[in-house]
Amino acid sequence: MPPQEDQINLLQHSASISADHDVESGFRPTNPSSNVNNNNTQYQEETNATGRLREYFEQSSHPIAALFFLLFRVGALLTYLLGSIFTDNFTLVFVITILLLAFDFWTVKNISGRLLVGLRWWNEIQPDGSNKWVFESASPSRINNPADSKLFWWMLYGTPALWAVFALSCIFTLKFSWLIIVGVALALNMANVYGYSQCDKDAKKKWATGMATRSALGSLGSGASGLVGKAFTSGIGKVFSSR
Repeated sequence: MPPQEDQINLLQHSASISADHDVESGFRPTNPSSNVNNNNTQYQEETNATGRLREYFEQSSHPIAALFFLLFRVGALLTYLLGSIFTDNFTLVFVITILLLAFDFWTVKNISGRLLVGLRWWNEIQPDGSNKWVFESASPSRINNPADSKLFWWMLYGTPALWAVFALSCIFTLKFSWLIIVGVALALNMANVYGYSQCDKDAKKKWATGMATRSALGSLGSGASGLVGKAFTSGIGKVFSSR
């Protein structure tokens, strides 16, 4: 074989080796199909999450109330977590987060709980200065939407748990200015947690008392009807026997 052909074959062979494997660095090019599979998996997960969210709002009996319930609650968390990425102005992040927390507190206390689970609470100050907790619940005959109830209770108890984690993080990292935001968030969230927990217990107590009262009245009514029937039958029997 001529030397020129040997050189051409050698160059082609070395080019094929460098394309498949870098001998010195030990680097192997990634398989394009694996990247495609990863992208497809990520896309499917995002699609499934969007589908579940859309399915919930289709099942919800009060989608507008649920939307604002999530909007204010998640918005406060995201503003606290990501606000410093978009701006170095701590005061701006502080004000926006506190406003979202205040909106969330009022909405959950007066609207979300009443529509999603049929409960509402408020606090009255008595003339002597003491506080009185007032609990209101829907009729026991009302059947709550399971999707709405699950969303409400999970978010009600889950959000303060996240804020508690943020509080520990602020303490360990000595970020006491951010701890003020977390303190306000915990105070407002725990007020709703306590209010709705007590309101739920009060509603169940009223329901159990109502069931016991109706059962007792039913038994009393049936017993009275039996006594009246027996007395009437006995009276008729005596009348005819005297004749």
